[in-house]
Amino acid sequence: MAMFYTPTTNYATASTVNRAFSHLGDIVASVIAWNDARVTRNALSSLTDRELDDIGLTRGDIENVALNHFIR
Repeated sequence: MAMFYTPTTNYATASTVNRAFSHLGDIVASVIAWNDARVTRNALSSLTDRELDDIGLTRGDIENVALNHFIR
């Protein structure tokens, strides 16, 4: 006669691990978004006023463009 042992899974532990990885993913996404905004801000800040005018921006628009809040 064969006997099988199938232990029960503790789903609360799996749920906790899933939440931890979800939070870690949120943190990584936040860091990536911050870095993208920083790079955009630096690139636009290095342009002259004439170059910004050529693309339809002013110095005051740089922060909104970097944070993807720019509506024109």
